[in-house]
Amino acid sequence: MALKKRALLLPVIATSVACTPFITAPCALADDYSDLLDILQLKGSLTKHEHDTLLAKHLSRTASASHAAPARAVQRPVRIASATTAERHSVHTARTVNSGYEAGIRFDPGTPDEASERAEMAASRAETSARSAQEAMLSTKDALNSNSIVRVDKYVPGKGLTFKAGPIDINFSGFVNGFYTYNSPAGGKPVAGGVSTGSSGFDSSSVRNGLLPAGFILKLSTTQSGIDMSAVLGMYPGVDNAKNGAFNANTGGSPVGLGTAGIDMRQVYVTVGTKEIGTFKFGRDLALFGSDAILNDATLLSVGSTGSNSAPGNTSLGRIGVGYVYADWIPQISYTSPKYHGLQGSLGVFQPLDEFNYAGDDASGRALSASSTQHSSPMVQGKGTYDFTIGGVQTRIWASFLLQRQQALTSPDLEAGSHRSAMVEAGEIGTKITYKGFQGVAYYYRGSGLGTTALFFDGIADNGRKRASEGYYVQAMYNFTKKFKLVGSYGVSNLYQAPGENSPLLVRRNQSEVGAAFYSLTDWLNLVAEYTHTESAAHGPNKESDNSASGGVILLF
Repeated sequence: MALKKRALLLPVIATSVACTPFITAPCALADDYSDLLDILQLKGSLTKHEHDTLLAKHLSRTASASHAAPARAVQRPVRIASATTAERHSVHTARTVNSGYEAGIRFDPGTPDEASERAEMAASRAETSARSAQEAMLSTKDALNSNSIVRVDKYVPGKGLTFKAGPIDINFSGFVNGFYTYNSPAGGKPVAGGVSTGSSGFDSSSVRNGLLPAGFILKLSTTQSGIDMSAVLGMYPGVDNAKNGAFNANTGGSPVGLGTAGIDMRQVYVTVGTKEIGTFKFGRDLALFGSDAILNDATLLSVGSTGSNSAPGNTSLGRIGVGYVYADWIPQISYTSPKYHGLQGSLGVFQPLDEFNYAGDDASGRALSASSTQHSSPMVQGKGTYDFTIGGVQTRIWASFLLQRQQALTSPDLEAGSHRSAMVEAGEIGTKITYKGFQGVAYYYRGSGLGTTALFFDGIADNGRKRASEGYYVQAMYNFTKKFKLVGSYGVSNLYQAPGENSPLLVRRNQSEVGAAFYSLTDWLNLVAEYTHTESAAHGPNKESDNSASGGVILLF
């Protein structure tokens, strides 16, 4: 029995002795340091040789520490240095320092100082790279905001091109148009101050501008010391020959060889202000009274009433004189408030304009209207607007007024040196409604001494008394598609005789009906076809009317 026990004990003892190194040797497990080395290698901060050298050194230290203190063991398996990253992360078996790597691989642990220096150099390179990237980004940002780089804003159709040169915005916008217009007089007798061509007696054809000439507008904007400011130059050339006259570039043209087109500098002004205070304007621009009436008129993009079609000037009439009095481009110092809950106000002083005898003389050669060229006080205009939306209906309501004293009136019925004067007063109100594809405009004005067609045309009778005037227009537009729309409008301008006046040739009423079709071929180019019927009637029996058809294009950029 004893012999059998000894025989069984010998294999157990031999097995125990053979396994002693595996039992007593500590397990070399990976720690956070080896993970950090893996991450640095993946990021490119350490080469493979540097990674393997630092890891071998670390494992050597770990093994030494494990022999000295067997109870201290790390908790994650060592990663195989020669394996891929995925393979290294898949190893979960504890291995010894000597068994954790493939045979034949040798590591040069180097000295502790060399390894530390390499790790510090790797970290320094990573920090330097990040700092360089940040500096490059800041340098690029500074360069974009410097005066040496010009950028272009995203283009919005109809809003022009905007270039940014450092702190300055440079916007260039405009429009060009051309129409073939055929005008056919329907007969009648001349009306003094009328806008119809009915009494001319013959048909006329022209290639001309519409209510708008061409336009090229340059605007420079910037902010300095917290103040927003801009400068605007607007040049409005026509396509037809110019002819010198009382209305300058807007005088009837001269279709004679060797002629040249007219250039009309309508806008020359600066603005200064802030969002909190409002904006001040100094220079020449569209006036306040009548501005919304013309800007919402659909004939702005077409022809409307032709005026002088046989010898066209820079523009047609559109609905000027047949629904509203022309606002005009007038030198001014004006102020526009910030918008508050849709409300906004404007007020300004303007260059006073002369009283003008547009109707001319009667059969005996006497002037039908008084004139004036003396002004000791400015014209004053003001306007208020209110924009709001209710149930998807966008609405704008506007109202404005005009005041100007006409001094030293002259006419055959007034004694020389009489110093007769008259205070001109006028007011207007209008609304524009937009709902989905529909747009409607309704407008009304009334004046005392205001006149008709243009400011102070025939506003005062030859006896020095003021004439009352009023007018209105209604307009409907419907967009059948995003590209195609139809427009119809009707307008009237009335001029009444002054107390004690008897001028049967003087215009009493100008009116017109307009129908037009617009098709947007592109974001820039619009095709236009239009028909207009215009009538003029005097205070006496004289009447005249005409019909015109127009077709052409208008390009806006």
